[in-house]
Amino acid sequence: MLDWDHNRYYQRVLLRQLPRRCRRAVDIGCGAGEFAVELARRCDHVDAVDRSAEMIAAAERRTPENVNCVLADVLTDPIPGEDYDAIVSITALHHMPLEQILPVLADALRPGGVLAAVALPRTDLPRELPVEIGAAIAHRVFGAVFLATRMLGGGGFANDNRRGAMPVVLDPPLTTRQVAEVAATLLPGARVRRLLFWRYRITWHKPAVSSAAGSAQR
Repeated sequence: MLDWDHNRYYQRVLLRQLPRRCRRAVDIGCGAGEFAVELARRCDHVDAVDRSAEMIAAAERRTPENVNCVLADVLTDPIPGEDYDAIVSITALHHMPLEQILPVLADALRPGGVLAAVALPRTDLPRELPVEIGAAIAHRVFGAVFLATRMLGGGGFANDNRRGAMPVVLDPPLTTRQVAEVAATLLPGARVRRLLFWRYRITWHKPAVSSAAGSAQR
C-alpha cells in the first residue's frame, strides 16, 4: 500500500533540465511512453525509443501525435534523429555499457544540447550507508503521504501497472562514483549526483562550439 513510483517522482527532475526552447527530444528506453507524454507537452517533436516491441506498442497507444515511437536498440541501431535539443532517459542507462552508450548519445546532441538521465546505481556500502538508511525511512513516509493524496483524488505517484513487462536489473553494474568516473572521461563537464530514492542523475551540456572550432576562430 505504501509503495510508490520512484521513476514518476523523478520525471520532474529531468523536465527541469530541458532547454527553454526544445524543438526535438528523444526518450531513450521510453517503456510504455509515460514520460514521452510529458515531454510532448514541452517539445515540438519527441522520438520515443525502446527495444521492447511490447513497450513500443503500449507507448503508441498513449502518446500524442508529436511523439514518434521507434522500436530500436540504441546500442546496435541508429538513433532515429540527430541534432537533438535534449536526450533524456529514465531507468535505462544501467541496462547498457555506459562507456558504449554515452558517446552515441553525445553524437546525437546538437551543440549546446543537454543530456539528462536518471538510472539505478549499484549499492556502494559503507560509503552511501547514510543515504540508504535515509531512503528506506523516507520511502515509507512519502508513501503514506502519497497514499493519502490518492485517497483524496490526487495523483500521488502511483505505480504504473503497464510497466510489468519492462526488464528489471536487480544488481546494477556501476556505483554512482564509478558512473562519475566514466562520465568524466567521456563527457568532460558532466555532473553526476546520487539521488535519495535509489537513483543517480547525470547531466551534460554539449559544448556550443568545439575546442577545434574555437581555436580556429581566435
